[in-house]
Amino acid sequence: MSKSTRATLALTQAGVAFTTQEYAYDPHAQHIGLQAAEAIGVSPDLVLKTLMTLVDGKPVCVVVPSDREVSMKRLASAVGGKSAQMMPPAEAERTTGYVVGGISPFGQKKRVPVVIEEQALRHAQVFVNGGQRGLQIHLAPQAICDVLGAKAAPLIA
Repeated sequence: MSKSTRATLALTQAGVAFTTQEYAYDPHAQHIGLQAAEAIGVSPDLVLKTLMTLVDGKPVCVVVPSDREVSMKRLASAVGGKSAQMMPPAEAERTTGYVVGGISPFGQKKRVPVVIEEQALRHAQVFVNGGQRGLQIHLAPQAICDVLGAKAAPLIA
């Protein structure tokens, strides 16, 4: 497995301190983020999942703890929209350039607004997908806001 992905290159170019963590990806896992947390031996709230959504038909990247669900109503409100829904997997892959299960908020093909659950910023370090299945990036959550211009908001249901 390559530890160099568009996500790691974007972080390196931005001068962000991070490490990578490989794990045994289970393609049959019902919840990828929870499986990743278990595989690397950390609390599920430290592994943030990257979800691609549509708010009023426009793409928005959402980053939330893997053990929580997004409130679509709160998400829409956070970005000044009326309604939100999950983006279909094929559209998420086209928009990001990553395969489902390996979508990172960093290094996406198209730049879209990013919103992060505000509770995630309470941790000193978190994990996010590294841009391929079985690869996590360990970094300060504030880097997500700094590099991507992410907005922190209450998003969880």
